[in-house]
Amino acid sequence: MATQDIEIIQVNIAGQDKPGLTTALTDILARYDAIILDIGQANIHKSVTLAILFRTEKDKSGFIMKELLFKASDMGVNIRFTAIDVDDYNAWVARQGKNRYIVTLLGRNVSARDIADVSGVVAQYGLNIDAIKRLTGRMPLDNQEDPRTKSCIELSIRGILNDEKRQELQHALLSACSSEIDLSFQKDDIFRRSRRLVCFDMDSTLIHTECIDELAEKAGVGAEVKAITESAMRGEIDFTESFRRRVALLKGLDESVMEDIARNLPFNEGLERMMMILKRVGYKTAILSGGFTYFGKYLQQKFGFDYVYANELEIIDGKLTGNFVGEVVDGRRKAELLRLLCQFEGISLEQAVAVGDGANDLPMISLAGLGIAYHAKPKVKANAKQSISTIGLDGILYFLGLKDSYIDPNGK
Repeated sequence: MATQDIEIIQVNIAGQDKPGLTTALTDILARYDAIILDIGQANIHKSVTLAILFRTEKDKSGFIMKELLFKASDMGVNIRFTAIDVDDYNAWVARQGKNRYIVTLLGRNVSARDIADVSGVVAQYGLNIDAIKRLTGRMPLDNQEDPRTKSCIELSIRGILNDEKRQELQHALLSACSSEIDLSFQKDDIFRRSRRLVCFDMDSTLIHTECIDELAEKAGVGAEVKAITESAMRGEIDFTESFRRRVALLKGLDESVMEDIARNLPFNEGLERMMMILKRVGYKTAILSGGFTYFGKYLQQKFGFDYVYANELEIIDGKLTGNFVGEVVDGRRKAELLRLLCQFEGISLEQAVAVGDGANDLPMISLAGLGIAYHAKPKVKANAKQSISTIGLDGILYFLGLKDSYIDPNGK
């Protein structure tokens, strides 16, 4: 059919949601053999917004619009028609799948001000918001003061950005957010939709403590070891050297102390829910830790991690010798292990996620397709592209694009 013989029309419907609305409207289009080029619907409370873009023969368009208008009136909804230029439509098709980005706003509560500030930056850079959706469940009025409540809004945006402008936009978005909000800015490509492996640091990431500090307290050298740990996490001294010095201070500690510490490990908020859902949807998970294998294996048994790589303490006659066995799992080794796991799983690095809080996590965070600084030290947060500081570990699920209503049995 020649271009001059066709017409492209966009129909916008808004009003109270009613069963059968979509069926009634598309049935009219079907009877006239109209071709639906695009369709989208959104519902909030009892209201519906529906848009249909269709192509038809010019001599049929008047009849179609007349019937749609009458049907909309019968069903008590508003309807609007817009003619679309064929060249504009073809240009729109040519841009599909390109220059798309996802902005995720995450916190205990995402306010109107947060959305206004972020959408304002998006507009300043000449980008359009294609879609907005809520990833968290609906918030009951009686639990908004719950300290563990979560709110996540995801914006799909489109526009042309070179690498420099993309980095500039990300910085502007982060600057626009309040300290109560975490923001993720990701390219919406095939890799974002096909993540397969999530690698975690352990101490101060999965658990709310540093195991070596716990051991040091039992050995009576807590202050000395803690000072070295904090300096290493800030990136002030080499991790491997700091590790040797700290382990040496544990000489003579009884092996039974490790079991007692493991049974009382303080898990970070959201760990159990995060692991349950990651396993349910088929992700592989790994612990890549500068801590100790003993505690990593304990977490593996309890939560089902697929891989554990950490440091092995040397124990002779039931006592720690102050030495360790094998290569130190430092920042370089974590990045190396991430590469090896991706090769073993048959995936690209772009499909991997890395999560950590310390300076020795930066190599794997920078290497992974999605690197997340979790309640991290300032240096780490400043160098990571994504960070979570406002809620628990299950916030990672939203950065992966998972929606509560899809992943929780009781999601709303």
